[in-house]
Amino acid sequence: MPLAPGRINRGPAAAADNRRAVLAAARRLFAEQGFRVPLSAVAREAGVGQGVLYRHFPTRFDLAFAVFEDNFAELEAAAAASGPGVFAHVWQLLLDLTVDEAAFVEMVIDARRTLPAYDGDERLRTLVGRAICAGHDTGEVDAYLTVETVLLAWRMCFGVVVTVADDDRAQVRAALEAARELLPAVLR
Repeated sequence: MPLAPGRINRGPAAAADNRRAVLAAARRLFAEQGFRVPLSAVAREAGVGQGVLYRHFPTRFDLAFAVFEDNFAELEAAAAASGPGVFAHVWQLLLDLTVDEAAFVEMVIDARRTLPAYDGDERLRTLVGRAICAGHDTGEVDAYLTVETVLLAWRMCFGVVVTVADDDRAQVRAALEAARELLPAVLR
């Protein structure tokens, strides 16, 4: 089949650009429509064929892991920082990512069910633990705060995100601000 006028098949030379386009499209669509967005929509949004998408990302998890690895990297970097405010920054970042990219959480939940070797849960526990230790060291976080407590609070916030009608981001943010008010003991 001939190419449309004005389109040139760059073949393997386009691979890196195609991969970036697929990742950008997936990030947008996962954020807008959730983890279960049709992959055909991702390919269309990226301006590539489904074959190109599947060459780079054979499964939905492969695509989601690539998209959301940036989120883990950002959280891990924040948790590895030192000095005051580390826990508060990690907590705020985790909530922001949950609101802006709820598909991130959906992916972790699905991965836990279908990929027993997936280490996302452990990575999250580790970075939250690191942030709590930093908060303990600076006296900004009460000594009784545990990883389990923080993750429970985060799961409750995720529940708010996924149950707000009509994907109203302003309502979600207001609900999360109210949730922060319910957790005054988290920070001193």
